[in-house]
Amino acid sequence: MAKLEVNGQTVELDVDGATPLLWVLREQLGLTGAKYSCGIGICGACTVHVDGEAVRSCVVPVGSLSEAQSIVTIEGLSAVGSHPVQRAWAELDVPQCGYCQPGMIMAVAALLDRNPDPSDADIDADLPNICRCGTYNRVRRGVHRAVEINKRGKA
Repeated sequence: MAKLEVNGQTVELDVDGATPLLWVLREQLGLTGAKYSCGIGICGACTVHVDGEAVRSCVVPVGSLSEAQSIVTIEGLSAVGSHPVQRAWAELDVPQCGYCQPGMIMAVAALLDRNPDPSDADIDADLPNICRCGTYNRVRRGVHRAVEINKRGKA
C-alpha cells in the first residue's frame, strides 16, 4: 500500500513499492501527461516534480516516496494552462509533435523556480530533456518568453 500526495490530493494505492512512479501516475491515477519513452531516465518525457525538483518518474520506485512529499504532474501545474511556461509554449507554438513537451514544460518550470532569468547557456546545461523533433531553439525562446510573462505578472 502506498499513500502519496499527487497534485494536492492524497491518494492511497495498492501497488508494489518497486513499481515506477510513471506507471502509478498513468495506469492507476489516469494522469497520462507524463509520457513513457526511454524507460531508463534519459529522455525526460516522464518528468514530474517531487518537492519542486524535476525528476524522471520512470526510474523512481513508488516505494521510495512518502506521503510527506509533494508530487506535481503536468496536469497539476495549472488546470487551465495559465502557468507562465504553458502560456509561453502556446504563444510561441514551441512543440512540433508534442510528445516530449509535458516533460519539457515540467523541467523548464523547475529550472525557472531555481533560476528565474536563465541565460541560453543555463538553459542548455539545465535542460537535458531530449526532443526527437529538435525544437531546442524554440524551447529556448519559450523559456525566455516565460521569463517575460513572469516579470510582467509580478509588475
